Amino acid sequence: MKIISSRDVLLKPLSFIGSVVERRQTLPILSNVHLRLEAKRLSLTGTDLEVELIAGVDGVEGGDGECTVAARKLLDICRALPEDAQLEFSADGDKALIRSGRSRFTLQTLPAGDFPRLEADDWAFEATVSQGELKGLFDRIGFAMAQQDVRYYLNGTLIDIRGATMVAVATDGHRLARSEIKLDSAAAERHSAIVPRKAVQELGRLLEYSDEPVKLQMSQNHVRAEFGNLVFTSKLIDGRYPDYEKVVPSAVNVRLALEHDRFRDTLHRASILTNEKFRGVRITLSEGLLKAVTTNPDQEEAVDEMPIAYDGEEMEVGFNVGYLLDAIHALGGDEVEFALKDANSSCILRTPGTEATFYLVMPMRL
Repeated sequence: MKIISSRDVLLKPLSFIGSVVERRQTLPILSNVHLRLEAKRLSLTGTDLEVELIAGVDGVEGGDGECTVAARKLLDICRALPEDAQLEFSADGDKALIRSGRSRFTLQTLPAGDFPRLEADDWAFEATVSQGELKGLFDRIGFAMAQQDVRYYLNGTLIDIRGATMVAVATDGHRLARSEIKLDSAAAERHSAIVPRKAVQELGRLLEYSDEPVKLQMSQNHVRAEFGNLVFTSKLIDGRYPDYEKVVPSAVNVRLALEHDRFRDTLHRASILTNEKFRGVRITLSEGLLKAVTTNPDQEEAVDEMPIAYDGEEMEVGFNVGYLLDAIHALGGDEVEFALKDANSSCILRTPGTEATFYLVMPMRL
């Protein structure tokens, strides 16, 4: 095969592929990018057997064919070339030659026929949503996913399709994030799937805040998103997600509307002296006042206060201050609703007047 193209045309799709391909692979071919040129359309594919990304480029000159070369090396070569550089890529046998100006690079290739592909099942669900809405959804809940938890089903995000609504839920067992978006059409049946952490993070990186459409497809074992010249496919986590609705308090006795930036800054100042491992903050509610207190093993203490509209009984509850700050940051806006049932219950954080997005943080013993 032969590819004649500018460096800039190849750089962007290669950078997308490079993030999907893992540096350390047990199978050498998984470190490679699959290149296929057919009828002036170049397809670049990368996979780690769990996720697969195909990037397409139209109008590429050369000779039809396919091969695989080291994705990271090809990306580094393109990055190192001048911005206006033209390059010629030719593959023959087990070698590929790249020429650009006075530069020459010879790379080893592996057989294209050995490159693994994710074979998706028949799609049971299909819908369209804008890139901005889907990216915003993942940005709002992605931080609450678990990392390498033995409860493998927590190492991802629950996607729950209910009619024309797509609900996304993430939890690590100590906090929970829930948000939703509207789809262009209603599904005839309810569909639920657990999308792996890497897939959520990669989609969040690839998507842009724009009105461009994303075609979503879901089967029993895979989820696929098509947008622009990209096709992203991921395996789903096989497991049963916890019934998160059971842990959300059905009623609350305290509901405070707090100034967003002031609440965030109060907690941030108090967090400076927290125990680095547990990051506990003791929040005390008393008439007209919220007090945040933290201590550490060195017997140091931080105390910060802010005025609030509260006239109930004094209440003290402990939380992980990092979890609170993550939720407040994700909410944005001018105000944060801080709600809880009692001193032993989880707190709910949301933007006042909205139900679609909320964060739940479990209490800590301090």
